[in-house]
Amino acid sequence: MRVRATARGWTAVWLVVLAIVQAAAFLAVWRVAVHVEIGQWVDTVALTGNRIGQDRIEDPVDRILNAMSVVSLLAATAVIGFIALIRGRIALAVTATLLIAGANATTQVLKYGLTRPDFGIDPERIYAGNSLPSGHATVAASVAVALVLVLPRTVRVFGAFLGAGYAAIAGVATLSAGWHRPSDAVAAFLVVGVWAALAGLMLLITQREQAQVESADAHRVAATVLGVGGLLAVVACGVALGWLVDLRGTAPSELARRPLLVGYAGTAAGIVGTMGVVMALVLVAVHRLVPRVKG
Repeated sequence: MRVRATARGWTAVWLVVLAIVQAAAFLAVWRVAVHVEIGQWVDTVALTGNRIGQDRIEDPVDRILNAMSVVSLLAATAVIGFIALIRGRIALAVTATLLIAGANATTQVLKYGLTRPDFGIDPERIYAGNSLPSGHATVAASVAVALVLVLPRTVRVFGAFLGAGYAAIAGVATLSAGWHRPSDAVAAFLVVGVWAALAGLMLLITQREQAQVESADAHRVAATVLGVGGLLAVVACGVALGWLVDLRGTAPSELARRPLLVGYAGTAAGIVGTMGVVMALVLVAVHRLVPRVKG
């Protein structure tokens, strides 16, 4: 019992650290992308670069984004809750539902509560105001993470890759459609990451002492693939933006095709990488939060 209590204590510490780190990352993204001129410039370059080849992907992008609605979110939440309930996990059903609701409510509060100063960098969208975080990206990521929590261990890894891929595509789609800046999608994934950590703490609190946590259920390989792949994509984004900032004296609308493509592709890699890291962190801890035998 003492060993079990100690393990739960360390897991709780890990989840608190994850929540704090991801919240800090969100604040950093918001501060740099919204309140610093170079951040707004990079976002605008990426958003301008989405015009390259847009006619080829416009239809699938629109289908992906238009499929996300309040009705579809409620339907997905109901399905996720049902999966948990048929497994006899009432606390898990409630927690997964709260994760989805909390993440999406937080995004809406932040989107309408945060302000965006005008540095004259993006005159086309001057009246649009703040768009961070992205609501569509939050919907996709929150559903993906909640699904991983409720799925049985035998299909959890498949669900993690499928969910992370879907959320990443949705995040990039918001950029491709011109609906959101890349920082909006990154911020949305971090909001979901914070709520995932909080949901983990809720599951830990409701977990009984006799619950059997098997180390064999840890998804180390899958978490490593997602985490390392995500970090590499984030590094690629950093390299691309490092090259791009040398041109910061030029208005985004006056840039040539190459820097626009670098801005778009680089930030798209950052969106994909962020989702990969967030999902990897979920996989690292999920076997401790949803044990094989609940007790």
